[in-house]
Amino acid sequence: MSIDAFFRGDGETDIEWAPRRTAALRVCAGCPVRAACEELALRDGEGAPDVDEFVRGGLTGPELAAARVAHAVRLAVAVDADRDTEGSQLDTLMAQRHVVATTSTERVRDGKRVPAAVVQQEHNVQIQSLSLQIAKVQTARRVRAGWGVAA
Repeated sequence: MSIDAFFRGDGETDIEWAPRRTAALRVCAGCPVRAACEELALRDGEGAPDVDEFVRGGLTGPELAAARVAHAVRLAVAVDADRDTEGSQLDTLMAQRHVVATTSTERVRDGKRVPAAVVQQEHNVQIQSLSLQIAKVQTARRVRAGWGVAA
């Protein structure tokens, strides 16, 4: 089946579109990824209440619009989770910590070699600071997820 079967053609009448729409809905009903397709369409804001021009995730455009209204709060939370700026922040902090932890202790400042113990102490301070930031973000995420105490 062509992807075009899920979209109403330009200038296609309601009478012409109806059997194709029904066939597309039947395909969706048996599709193993129907629920994921519907969820993505809802999160992407697809479908309009007064325009019937495609089928996605087993729903028509107007049905998607109605479902989006009915699930507005859940979808807003899901879209925020998709953006997950904290997850990106955690990735960045962990990468920075790894770089500091694996960086050589050989340093030269003002033309003089810095003792490895001094550089190691600086690394330890940076690693401790990054670890505290990571723990703070992880704790906040766990609390929001309803995990009172981390396992």
